[in-house]
Amino acid sequence: MSGLDTWHVRGLSDPAEIITILGQDHWYAAYAIGDLEPGLFEQCGWYGAELGGEARSLVLLFEGLDPPALFIMGEPIGVVMILEAALRPDTVQFTCRESHLPALQTHYQTGEIDHMLRMTLSVSDFRPVTGFDVERLGPSYADELACLYASAQGNAFTPYQLAQGVFYGVKHQGRLVSAAGTHLVARTMGVAAVGNVCTYPEHRGRGYATRSTSAVCADLLAMGLDVVLNVAQDNADAIHVYKKLGFQAHCPFVEGIATRKTELVSS
Repeated sequence: MSGLDTWHVRGLSDPAEIITILGQDHWYAAYAIGDLEPGLFEQCGWYGAELGGEARSLVLLFEGLDPPALFIMGEPIGVVMILEAALRPDTVQFTCRESHLPALQTHYQTGEIDHMLRMTLSVSDFRPVTGFDVERLGPSYADELACLYASAQGNAFTPYQLAQGVFYGVKHQGRLVSAAGTHLVARTMGVAAVGNVCTYPEHRGRGYATRSTSAVCADLLAMGLDVVLNVAQDNADAIHVYKKLGFQAHCPFVEGIATRKTELVSS
């Protein structure tokens, strides 16, 4: 019997079992933990690969985005088996450690790969920034925020994030010119992801985004949530701002778009 024969792939449906696996690296898996939230969990497909009865790998497909999001953790050999036997979407937005790329590329063609950094924030480390007023933004700001985020690449904003999350912004002469918000607020699971931080180019350098992000973080920490964010590894300015607020670097990872390879069928 080969080593591969001792592995077993199966679907996972028990949130308690899934959180035990994700808890092996709570901060790296924060977004996936958030997807256990009621209303999000129903849009997920969870699969594990076991060796000797012990979960060694996990792959999540979240279908609430287009293309769906693919999250990977654990041993690469188990990832290969899950993508072979259980999860076969055509196109995905993937998030994984760099060591997982060969496993992903066994079945998927990857395009441009973004090298990212996961950062975390605790109450004890938080250093709020004040100095001018920011405004809490509700659903009525959806159109203004959509225009703001359209001015910059890398901001995946949808109105439901505004309705369910925490957003603050700065106005100049009655116009919203800077904002920060969340990608995820999972109150039941106790995690939140800061994101959607953007300022119009002509208003940058004035501390607007820093102040707005500080206000978002203050609200999230006051709710007792674990707070994370993602930032490009080469974005030194943003990393400096986040460290100023008290964020700590947790781990590097990679993300991008991947397309399923065409598999040859023997005659």
